[in-house]
Amino acid sequence: MSNYSIKDLEQLSGIKAHTLRIWEQRYNLVNPKRTDTNIRYYDDEDLKRILNVAMLNSHGIKISKIASMSHTDISEEIIRLTDQSLDYNDQIQALTICMIEMDEDRFEKVLSTSIIKLGFEDTIIKVVYPFLTKIGVLWLTGAITPAQEHFISNLIRQKLIVAIDGEVGKNTGKTFMLFLPEGELHEISLLFSSYLIKKHGHKVIYLGQNTPDADLISVYNMQRPDFLFTVITTSPSPENIQDYLTMLGREFSEAKVFVSGLQSVEQQLSIPSNICSLAYSKEIKRILVQMEEQIV
Repeated sequence: MSNYSIKDLEQLSGIKAHTLRIWEQRYNLVNPKRTDTNIRYYDDEDLKRILNVAMLNSHGIKISKIASMSHTDISEEIIRLTDQSLDYNDQIQALTICMIEMDEDRFEKVLSTSIIKLGFEDTIIKVVYPFLTKIGVLWLTGAITPAQEHFISNLIRQKLIVAIDGEVGKNTGKTFMLFLPEGELHEISLLFSSYLIKKHGHKVIYLGQNTPDADLISVYNMQRPDFLFTVITTSPSPENIQDYLTMLGREFSEAKVFVSGLQSVEQQLSIPSNICSLAYSKEIKRILVQMEEQIV
Protein backbone atom coordinates (compact mmCIF):
# COMPACT_ATOMS: atom_id res chain seq x y z
CA MET A 1 0.00 0.00 0.00
CA SER A 2 1.29 3.46 -0.94
CA ASN A 3 1.12 6.69 1.00
CA TYR A 4 0.23 9.97 -0.70
CA SER A 5 0.51 13.61 0.25
CA ILE A 6 -2.24 16.03 -0.66
CA LYS A 7 0.03 17.29 -3.45
CA ASP A 8 0.13 13.75 -4.86
CA LEU A 9 -3.67 13.68 -4.83
CA GLU A 10 -3.70 17.04 -6.59
CA GLN A 11 -1.36 15.78 -9.34
CA LEU A 12 -3.28 12.56 -9.86
CA SER A 13 -6.80 13.97 -9.78
CA GLY A 14 -6.32 17.46 -11.20
CA ILE A 15 -8.19 18.90 -8.20
CA LYS A 16 -6.43 21.71 -6.32
CA ALA A 17 -5.19 20.86 -2.83
CA HIS A 18 -7.24 23.72 -1.39
CA THR A 19 -10.42 22.28 -2.91
CA LEU A 20 -9.57 18.80 -1.68
CA ARG A 21 -9.22 20.13 1.87
CA ILE A 22 -12.62 21.83 1.62
CA TRP A 23 -14.22 18.60 0.37
CA GLU A 24 -12.56 16.72 3.19
CA GLN A 25 -13.79 19.13 5.87
CA ARG A 26 -17.32 19.68 4.56
CA TYR A 27 -18.20 16.27 3.18
CA ASN A 28 -15.76 13.87 4.87
CA LEU A 29 -14.86 12.44 1.45
CA VAL A 30 -11.54 11.06 2.67
CA ASN A 31 -9.99 10.39 6.05
CA PRO A 32 -6.30 11.31 6.13
CA LYS A 33 -4.02 9.41 8.47
CA ARG A 34 -1.05 10.76 10.38
CA THR A 35 2.48 9.51 10.76
CA ASP A 36 4.22 9.19 14.12
CA THR A 37 5.53 12.70 13.52
CA ASN A 38 1.97 14.00 12.91
CA ILE A 39 2.32 14.43 9.12
CA ARG A 40 -0.93 13.89 7.21
CA TYR A 41 -1.04 11.27 4.46
CA TYR A 42 -3.58 9.39 2.36
CA ASP A 43 -3.74 5.74 1.33
CA ASP A 44 -4.78 3.89 -1.85
CA GLU A 45 -8.46 3.88 -0.89
CA ASP A 46 -8.42 7.67 -0.39
CA LEU A 47 -6.75 8.13 -3.76
CA LYS A 48 -9.24 5.90 -5.60
CA ARG A 49 -12.14 7.73 -4.01
CA ILE A 50 -10.79 11.16 -4.98
CA LEU A 51 -10.17 10.02 -8.57
CA ASN A 52 -13.74 8.78 -8.81
CA VAL A 53 -15.15 11.89 -7.17
CA ALA A 54 -13.15 14.15 -9.50
CA MET A 55 -14.48 12.35 -12.57
CA LEU A 56 -18.11 12.50 -11.41
CA ASN A 57 -17.75 16.16 -10.47
CA SER A 58 -16.30 16.99 -13.91
CA HIS A 59 -19.56 15.65 -15.37
CA GLY A 60 -21.65 18.11 -13.39
CA ILE A 61 -22.57 15.97 -10.39
CA LYS A 62 -22.49 18.10 -7.24
CA ILE A 63 -20.10 17.20 -4.46
CA SER A 64 -22.94 17.11 -1.95
CA LYS A 65 -24.67 14.42 -4.01
CA ILE A 66 -21.46 12.43 -4.57
CA ALA A 67 -20.80 12.48 -0.81
CA SER A 68 -24.16 10.79 -0.22
CA MET A 69 -23.56 8.03 -2.81
CA SER A 70 -22.45 4.56 -1.76
CA HIS A 71 -19.22 3.02 -3.00
CA THR A 72 -21.26 0.75 -5.30
CA ASP A 73 -23.26 3.68 -6.71
CA ILE A 74 -20.07 5.61 -7.44
CA SER A 75 -18.44 2.63 -9.16
CA GLU A 76 -21.49 1.97 -11.32
CA GLU A 77 -21.75 5.63 -12.34
CA ILE A 78 -18.04 5.74 -13.24
CA ILE A 79 -18.42 2.65 -15.44
CA ARG A 80 -21.47 4.15 -17.13
CA LEU A 81 -19.72 7.44 -17.85
CA THR A 82 -16.56 5.77 -19.14
CA ASP A 83 -18.53 3.50 -21.47
CA GLN A 84 -20.47 6.42 -22.94
CA SER A 85 -17.88 9.18 -22.98
CA LEU A 86 -15.73 10.14 -25.96
CA ASP A 87 -13.77 12.64 -23.89
CA TYR A 88 -10.06 11.83 -23.85
CA ASN A 89 -9.62 13.07 -20.28
CA ASP A 90 -12.32 10.69 -19.06
CA GLN A 91 -10.50 7.77 -20.65
CA ILE A 92 -7.18 8.88 -19.14
CA GLN A 93 -8.79 9.20 -15.71
CA ALA A 94 -10.37 5.76 -16.05
CA LEU A 95 -6.99 4.23 -16.97
CA THR A 96 -5.43 5.95 -13.97
CA ILE A 97 -7.99 4.30 -11.69
CA CYS A 98 -7.26 0.92 -13.31
CA MET A 99 -3.56 1.44 -12.67
CA ILE A 100 -4.04 2.36 -9.01
CA GLU A 101 -6.34 -0.64 -8.47
CA MET A 102 -4.22 -2.87 -10.75
CA ASP A 103 -7.49 -3.98 -12.33
CA GLU A 104 -6.59 -5.80 -15.55
CA ASP A 105 -10.15 -6.68 -16.55
CA ARG A 106 -11.36 -3.11 -16.17
CA PHE A 107 -8.31 -1.78 -18.00
CA GLU A 108 -9.03 -4.14 -20.90
CA LYS A 109 -12.62 -2.93 -21.11
CA VAL A 110 -11.72 0.77 -20.94
CA LEU A 111 -9.07 0.48 -23.63
CA SER A 112 -11.15 -1.78 -25.89
CA THR A 113 -14.13 0.57 -25.63
CA SER A 114 -11.91 3.52 -26.50
CA ILE A 115 -10.50 1.68 -29.53
CA ILE A 116 -14.00 0.88 -30.78
CA LYS A 117 -15.16 4.48 -30.41
CA LEU A 118 -12.03 6.42 -31.35
CA GLY A 119 -10.03 3.94 -33.42
CA PHE A 120 -6.73 2.31 -32.51
CA GLU A 121 -4.42 5.13 -33.61
CA ASP A 122 -6.38 7.92 -31.90
CA THR A 123 -6.61 5.85 -28.74
CA ILE A 124 -2.83 5.43 -28.63
CA ILE A 125 -2.01 9.02 -29.60
CA LYS A 126 -4.72 10.92 -27.71
CA VAL A 127 -5.35 8.66 -24.72
CA VAL A 128 -2.45 6.28 -24.10
CA TYR A 129 0.43 8.68 -24.79
CA PRO A 130 -0.91 11.44 -22.50
CA PHE A 131 -1.66 8.79 -19.89
CA LEU A 132 1.90 7.43 -20.07
CA THR A 133 3.28 10.97 -19.77
CA LYS A 134 1.15 11.46 -16.68
CA ILE A 135 2.25 8.25 -14.97
CA GLY A 136 5.87 8.95 -15.90
CA VAL A 137 5.74 12.19 -13.94
CA LEU A 138 3.92 10.51 -11.08
CA TRP A 139 6.50 7.74 -10.93
CA LEU A 140 9.34 10.25 -10.78
CA THR A 141 7.67 12.13 -7.93
CA GLY A 142 6.95 8.90 -6.04
CA ALA A 143 3.17 9.21 -6.30
CA ILE A 144 2.93 5.72 -7.82
CA THR A 145 5.10 2.65 -7.45
CA PRO A 146 7.28 1.09 -10.17
CA ALA A 147 5.07 -2.01 -9.91
CA GLN A 148 1.99 -0.01 -10.88
CA GLU A 149 3.81 1.56 -13.82
CA HIS A 150 5.15 -1.80 -15.02
CA PHE A 151 1.71 -3.40 -14.65
CA ILE A 152 -0.04 -0.90 -16.89
CA SER A 153 2.86 -0.54 -19.36
CA ASN A 154 2.93 -4.28 -19.97
CA LEU A 155 -0.82 -4.35 -20.63
CA ILE A 156 -0.43 -1.57 -23.21
CA ARG A 157 2.54 -3.40 -24.72
CA GLN A 158 0.40 -6.52 -25.14
CA LYS A 159 -2.28 -4.50 -26.95
CA LEU A 160 0.29 -3.10 -29.36
CA ILE A 161 1.77 -6.52 -30.12
CA VAL A 162 -1.69 -7.89 -30.94
CA ALA A 163 -2.32 -4.92 -33.25
CA ILE A 164 1.04 -5.41 -34.97
CA ASP A 165 0.30 -9.09 -35.51
CA GLY A 166 -2.95 -8.05 -37.18
CA GLU A 167 -1.08 -6.08 -39.84
CA VAL A 168 -0.18 -8.92 -42.19
CA GLY A 169 -0.23 -6.98 -45.45
CA LYS A 170 2.07 -7.38 -48.43
CA ASN A 171 4.87 -5.27 -46.92
CA THR A 172 6.13 -4.40 -50.39
CA GLY A 173 7.37 -0.92 -49.50
CA LYS A 174 10.61 0.18 -47.90
CA THR A 175 12.45 -1.66 -45.13
CA PHE A 176 12.69 -0.11 -41.66
CA MET A 177 14.94 -1.42 -38.91
CA LEU A 178 13.61 -0.53 -35.45
CA PHE A 179 15.71 -0.71 -32.29
CA LEU A 180 16.37 0.79 -28.90
CA PRO A 181 19.91 1.70 -27.82
CA GLU A 182 21.82 -0.42 -25.35
CA GLY A 183 20.31 0.11 -21.89
CA GLU A 184 17.05 1.55 -23.24
CA LEU A 185 13.94 -0.39 -22.19
CA HIS A 186 11.04 2.00 -22.89
CA GLU A 187 9.51 0.13 -25.81
CA ILE A 188 5.93 1.38 -26.25
CA SER A 189 6.71 4.18 -28.72
CA LEU A 190 8.87 1.81 -30.78
CA LEU A 191 6.07 -0.78 -30.89
CA PHE A 192 3.53 1.83 -31.99
CA SER A 193 5.91 2.98 -34.71
CA SER A 194 6.24 -0.64 -35.86
CA TYR A 195 2.45 -0.85 -36.08
CA LEU A 196 2.22 2.34 -38.17
CA ILE A 197 5.03 1.29 -40.51
CA LYS A 198 3.49 -2.13 -41.16
CA LYS A 199 0.05 -0.60 -41.60
CA HIS A 200 1.44 1.62 -44.36
CA GLY A 201 2.74 -1.42 -46.22
CA HIS A 202 6.41 -1.40 -45.29
CA LYS A 203 8.63 -4.16 -43.93
CA VAL A 204 9.86 -4.00 -40.34
CA ILE A 205 12.99 -5.57 -38.92
CA TYR A 206 12.28 -5.28 -35.20
CA LEU A 207 15.30 -5.58 -32.90
CA GLY A 208 13.54 -4.17 -29.84
CA GLN A 209 15.02 -3.22 -26.50
CA ASN A 210 18.63 -2.91 -25.39
CA THR A 211 20.33 -3.44 -28.76
CA PRO A 212 24.16 -3.49 -28.52
CA ASP A 213 25.93 -1.34 -31.12
CA ALA A 214 27.82 -4.31 -32.55
CA ASP A 215 24.59 -6.28 -33.10
CA LEU A 216 22.92 -3.27 -34.66
CA ILE A 217 25.77 -2.82 -37.13
CA SER A 218 25.87 -6.54 -37.90
CA VAL A 219 22.16 -6.77 -38.72
CA TYR A 220 22.33 -3.59 -40.77
CA ASN A 221 25.16 -4.97 -42.88
CA MET A 222 23.18 -8.17 -43.51
CA GLN A 223 19.81 -6.60 -44.25
CA ARG A 224 20.68 -3.15 -45.61
CA PRO A 225 17.39 -1.49 -44.59
CA ASP A 226 16.33 1.80 -46.17
CA PHE A 227 15.58 3.44 -42.83
CA LEU A 228 16.47 3.07 -39.17
CA PHE A 229 14.24 4.24 -36.35
CA THR A 230 14.98 4.55 -32.63
CA VAL A 231 13.62 6.20 -29.50
CA ILE A 232 16.02 7.52 -26.87
CA THR A 233 14.25 8.10 -23.55
CA THR A 234 16.81 7.37 -20.84
CA SER A 235 19.80 5.74 -22.54
CA PRO A 236 22.33 6.85 -23.66
CA SER A 237 22.70 9.42 -20.89
CA PRO A 238 22.77 13.17 -21.66
CA GLU A 239 26.56 13.06 -21.44
CA ASN A 240 26.80 10.33 -24.09
CA ILE A 241 23.98 11.17 -26.48
CA GLN A 242 26.15 13.26 -28.82
CA ASP A 243 28.67 10.44 -29.25
CA TYR A 244 25.83 8.00 -29.93
CA LEU A 245 24.28 10.18 -32.62
CA THR A 246 27.69 10.67 -34.20
CA MET A 247 28.13 6.89 -34.28
CA LEU A 248 24.73 6.40 -35.92
CA GLY A 249 25.56 8.97 -38.56
CA ARG A 250 28.91 7.36 -39.31
CA GLU A 251 27.94 3.68 -39.29
CA PHE A 252 24.70 4.11 -41.25
CA SER A 253 25.66 6.88 -43.62
CA GLU A 254 23.85 5.22 -46.53
CA ALA A 255 20.53 5.05 -44.71
CA LYS A 256 18.13 7.61 -43.26
CA VAL A 257 18.00 7.41 -39.46
CA PHE A 258 14.96 8.70 -37.56
CA VAL A 259 15.61 9.48 -33.90
CA SER A 260 13.00 10.45 -31.32
CA GLY A 261 12.73 10.58 -27.54
CA LEU A 262 13.42 13.04 -24.73
CA GLN A 263 17.19 12.68 -24.80
CA SER A 264 17.42 13.56 -28.47
CA VAL A 265 15.21 16.67 -28.49
CA GLU A 266 15.91 18.38 -25.17
CA GLN A 267 19.55 19.24 -25.86
CA GLN A 268 21.52 21.34 -28.31
CA LEU A 269 23.12 18.62 -30.41
CA SER A 270 25.10 18.39 -33.62
CA ILE A 271 22.92 16.16 -35.79
CA PRO A 272 24.63 14.27 -38.66
CA SER A 273 23.12 14.98 -42.08
CA ASN A 274 21.56 11.52 -42.48
CA ILE A 275 19.75 11.72 -39.11
CA CYS A 276 16.27 13.24 -38.79
CA SER A 277 15.27 14.20 -35.26
CA LEU A 278 11.54 13.84 -34.53
CA ALA A 279 10.03 15.78 -31.63
CA TYR A 280 7.60 12.92 -31.01
CA SER A 281 7.78 9.31 -32.16
CA LYS A 282 4.19 9.57 -33.44
CA GLU A 283 5.54 11.93 -36.13
CA ILE A 284 6.61 8.82 -38.00
CA LYS A 285 3.05 8.75 -39.37
CA ARG A 286 3.64 12.11 -41.03
CA ILE A 287 6.81 10.73 -42.62
CA LEU A 288 4.94 7.67 -43.88
CA VAL A 289 2.16 9.79 -45.41
CA GLN A 290 4.75 12.00 -47.13
CA MET A 291 6.40 8.90 -48.60
CA GLU A 292 3.06 7.74 -50.01
CA GLU A 293 2.38 11.15 -51.55
CA GLN A 294 5.78 11.13 -53.25
CA ILE A 295 5.07 7.72 -54.76
CA VAL A 296 1.70 8.88 -56.07
